[in-house]
Amino acid sequence: MGRDLDHTLTLVALRRALARYPAPEIHHSDQGVQYAATAYIQVLQEAHIQISMAEIGEAWQNGHAERLIRTIKEEEIDLSEYLDYHDAYRQIGQFLDEVYMHKRIHSALGYLTPAEFEEQWRKEQAVALETAVDSVDNAARCPHCPQPYDGDDASPRMQGAEGRA
Repeated sequence: MGRDLDHTLTLVALRRALARYPAPEIHHSDQGVQYAATAYIQVLQEAHIQISMAEIGEAWQNGHAERLIRTIKEEEIDLSEYLDYHDAYRQIGQFLDEVYMHKRIHSALGYLTPAEFEEQWRKEQAVALETAVDSVDNAARCPHCPQPYDGDDASPRMQGAEGRA
């Protein structure tokens, strides 16, 4: 949360996200000055992320972000009173971290919280990776394929080579 539309806050958030998660194929946003800033665009390009921006005045093209903002306004801001900017920053952050991410279920996520959905996704990715590694290992053990030399001079491959010497 920032006091203005300067690109600094979004740039920090983007860098944190890229440090924590794999880079997405596409980054979609509105055409706000913070997302069109040279430094922000440069970070996306360096990460080989395709840039996609909604058309001017077409909020529906950025529906997920707009829905998140609406949820924050309806479920936190409209129901709270803040003493000052710092109090608002703290309470909205607390709402996002504790309620939105860990308590609020989402129909689009199969009625899981975002934290549960992410945990499930990570487990699925780990299983998929393990399966892919097992497939490669099994392919290496194919009985119809030449086996790699294992360093044993008594192997048939080496005996054949010695016999020709």
